[in-house]
Amino acid sequence: MSHSFLLRPIGFVRGGREEPVDDAWDQVVSSIEIDPDFGPESLTGLDAFSHIEVVFLFHRVDESAIVRSARHPRGRTDWPKVGIFAQRGKDRPNRIGVTVCKLLGVDGGAVKVAGLDAISGTPVLDLKPCMRGFLPRGDVREPAWATELMREYWFSGKPQG
Repeated sequence: MSHSFLLRPIGFVRGGREEPVDDAWDQVVSSIEIDPDFGPESLTGLDAFSHIEVVFLFHRVDESAIVRSARHPRGRTDWPKVGIFAQRGKDRPNRIGVTVCKLLGVDGGAVKVAGLDAISGTPVLDLKPCMRGFLPRGDVREPAWATELMREYWFSGKPQG
């Protein structure tokens, strides 16, 4: 039996950042413009949720940059060398990113979000409402390096405005 695994974007990120710079992503406001083939009705009811999961493609990662083994996250040798599947870097084998972000609104075929760590022009593969029932059940465990890495990922630690 033959299966096709071709993924087609359902839309594209517009606005926000132009370059994939680390940290302070929560300050980034962008819009996801849905492909007109879906129509605004594909977004009906999404605005009842406070957050959505956005599945996207790290489209500017070159095939030669893909990591298939272990590395130090962000190149920091003071952090342990861990496999690509034990981190969330963009240089992943299939270049797929997933982020839970705040839903600011839905307007026709556009979804306005805050905290999407994708740049303008990024192909969006799917949108899913964030539901409590799909959040982790029980305690969440992570190593110290991951906590340190995320310390300024969403917030810069610098005063805003």
